[in-house]
Amino acid sequence: MSNNDLIVSLDIGTSKIRVIIGEISNGAINIIGVGSADSEGIRKGAIVDIDQTVQSIRNAVDHAERMVGIGISEVYVGIAGNHIALQSNHGVVAVSNEDREIGEEDIERVLQASKVVALPPEREIIGLVPKQFLVDGLADIQDPRGMIGVRLEVECTIITGTKAAVHNLMRCVEKAGLRISGIILMSLASGMMALTKDEKQMGTVLADIGAGATTLAVFEGGSLAAVSTLPIGGDYVTSDICYGLKTQTEYAEKIKLKYGCARIEDAADDLRFKVMRVGSNMEKEFSQLDLANIIEPRMQEIFQMIRQEVKRLGYHDKINGYVLTGGTVSLPSVLPLAHTELESNVRIAVPDYIGVKDPSFSSGVGMIQYVTKYVRARGTTAAKRPGKTKASGNEEKTGVMAWFKNMFKEFI
Repeated sequence: MSNNDLIVSLDIGTSKIRVIIGEISNGAINIIGVGSADSEGIRKGAIVDIDQTVQSIRNAVDHAERMVGIGISEVYVGIAGNHIALQSNHGVVAVSNEDREIGEEDIERVLQASKVVALPPEREIIGLVPKQFLVDGLADIQDPRGMIGVRLEVECTIITGTKAAVHNLMRCVEKAGLRISGIILMSLASGMMALTKDEKQMGTVLADIGAGATTLAVFEGGSLAAVSTLPIGGDYVTSDICYGLKTQTEYAEKIKLKYGCARIEDAADDLRFKVMRVGSNMEKEFSQLDLANIIEPRMQEIFQMIRQEVKRLGYHDKINGYVLTGGTVSLPSVLPLAHTELESNVRIAVPDYIGVKDPSFSSGVGMIQYVTKYVRARGTTAAKRPGKTKASGNEEKTGVMAWFKNMFKEFI
């Protein structure tokens, strides 16, 4: 990367689409622009209406462009959902150089060898994460470049997704007039931002509780070990408020954000607000305590489902704690409730950058950090200074093909 690269992340969520512009100056990240827009055409993390999703992406991009006066042409796109699967694989090649020094070409060949795996016709590889390299049987090597050896091996995790979900996501971004610099698994991006090296090594569950879905990522032994998506999130809390207070969804969301509390014992009975009820032009008064009586049971259910899913994945007794992120964990008193329900160490991860100090920005910021660390050799930046036009249709397609062609280079 050059000294002042611009990296743009696109986080397509159920309730919000967020665009974050990061400037990389001598290895340091500065967040210089943020754009967001309400998600239309997304249900429980899946695209159900392409045209609405395209318009939402354009709105978020326009917001970010106006904020900093930069024309965005390329983005790194986050991908998540219950269609994502992980599987381990192994690749082996002979070192090609006469002097037996391992070079870039050898690493690329061994990574290409490791992606030779039988997949169902409806699935495709969207990412590759090396766990370790082996040189003539010597294990635990993270970067074998420059080492001397005859046999180079790699143990890696292959990330696969359904072709329909991947291609629909790519189509929405391309129709919005953007070129795709890369597709990044959200769990890896969030883990980059939220977890320490020791947490990844000792065993930690990263729970990203969004609006329409909760994504779980289990890290163990320093790498991503399992992923899962639960179809429940903050929208269910809003829906409960909507029915409980007999008000419109729009008002229920505003009430949740302004007066919500996740634990009944922490709620105030003297903090009161009025609600316009459906089918009436009369307002009724409620207290924060009334609201907490609606919110706490649903939040308890979310944490119980997280715990059950971790147990189902087989990691209940192997982990040392949970890290929470995502917009829903911004509710007051979520942390003590999580401690009680998960019966483990729990903390909330928040990005440490001005303008994005909110758990809902964790994935977007994590993508920028992930690209900065792992995507080393790119000839283009993800944004252009004023005066540059957006990518044409042909250029967009070229960008996507180049991403798939060079994907395995970029993860080392």
